[in-house]
Amino acid sequence: MQVTLETAEGLQRKMRITVPSEQVETQVEAKIKQTAGQVRIKGFRPGKVPLREVRRRFGDGIRQEVGSELMQSSFAEAIREQEVSPAGMPSIEDVKLESGQDLEFTAIFEVFPEVTVGDFSAIQVEKPVAEVADEDIDKMIETLREQRTEYQAVERAAQNDDRVKIDFEGFIDDEPFEGGKAEGADLVLGSGQMIPGFEDGLLGVSAGDDREVQVTFPEDYQAENLAGKDATFKMHVHEVAEPVKPELNEELFKQFGVEEGGLEAFRDEVRANMEKELETAISNSIRTQVMDELLRLNEVELPQSLIDQDIDQLRHEAIQQFGGHDNIDPSVLPSEMFVDKARRRVGLGLLVNAVVEQGDIKLDDAQVREKIEKMSSSYEEPEQVIQYYYGNERALGQIQNLVLEEQVVDTILAGASVTEKQMSYEEAIKPPVQDDITGDDSPEEA
Repeated sequence: MQVTLETAEGLQRKMRITVPSEQVETQVEAKIKQTAGQVRIKGFRPGKVPLREVRRRFGDGIRQEVGSELMQSSFAEAIREQEVSPAGMPSIEDVKLESGQDLEFTAIFEVFPEVTVGDFSAIQVEKPVAEVADEDIDKMIETLREQRTEYQAVERAAQNDDRVKIDFEGFIDDEPFEGGKAEGADLVLGSGQMIPGFEDGLLGVSAGDDREVQVTFPEDYQAENLAGKDATFKMHVHEVAEPVKPELNEELFKQFGVEEGGLEAFRDEVRANMEKELETAISNSIRTQVMDELLRLNEVELPQSLIDQDIDQLRHEAIQQFGGHDNIDPSVLPSEMFVDKARRRVGLGLLVNAVVEQGDIKLDDAQVREKIEKMSSSYEEPEQVIQYYYGNERALGQIQNLVLEEQVVDTILAGASVTEKQMSYEEAIKPPVQDDITGDDSPEEA
């Protein structure tokens, strides 16, 4: 086999490979003999088909099959010989595959860039410092109560925060319009669900009332045929109900797994969950800052093939996220939607790998075990969850990636400039922009 390697533009390489005709013909003949022993042709006994007949009928197809196999194997051998690392699948061009002649083809591919990460001392990180105060717990408990709000019918005029059950139909110039009618619709007044003026027009109604409300659709309304138009909605009110938040009692506490200890135990449970959330938020903030700084301080040439692969991955993720089905072609989503995120993910992936190699970082199996045990502790049967992760290669791989990233972040922080910044709990838990080193950072549910 003969190989010539040419450096094209940027990371692109062109490799011309020649496979001797003797090797090609030997494999073609072997495949013809194999086919003769398996093929069934009318007029010949099984296994007794003459080689000339197999060659006449299937020779061209067999040669193409052998050629394809030889191109794959010889390319793999050539990149080992030339000590190059393709960043993606090659494109094959200028193929010459003729009987009695050498097989020749050109493989065009990109290689991984050489990445050297600079001095970590130039990296600047602000570490959030916050704690869960009693006022934060009070606010969270109120939020939890609001999430479990129920509505009770009342015999009074409706006011903001009440829920009304209504029938309505909209008219423009005394003509009903499509999508402007509903029956038995529930609407919380003051929620902003409807266009301006609609909810205000229901203030003061009581069960059994009929009312007409005049509104104007916003100029930027999504339905262009309605944008800026004046409309009248005719409504009938079936019910007015007021919000009732649950009391702080044993019944509510049990919904959060607190069987005894009353309000004090419930507050302790809420505090513990908030502190876990705070710990995670601070870790994510630091991690995101570290990755932002890596990108800012280190310029990396990105293989287009890796970007294209990541765009395809993001397309599939988007369809799954929005409830897409297998019959939806991901390519209908334009690549422009994902190119910036893909470039970021590819760049971070290359930089993180460089940190791992330069720092000779080895995955800490004990840290993996610790993380899995910590995650499983919130389940009723933690041991089953642990067994699930160690029995599921994909799920375990997600945890291993997370741990390796944590080790990378710790390595960088050891040499970085880190300052502390005091902030409130609410400020600290605001999610940072996701850096998407490896795609989905959330471990798979057990």
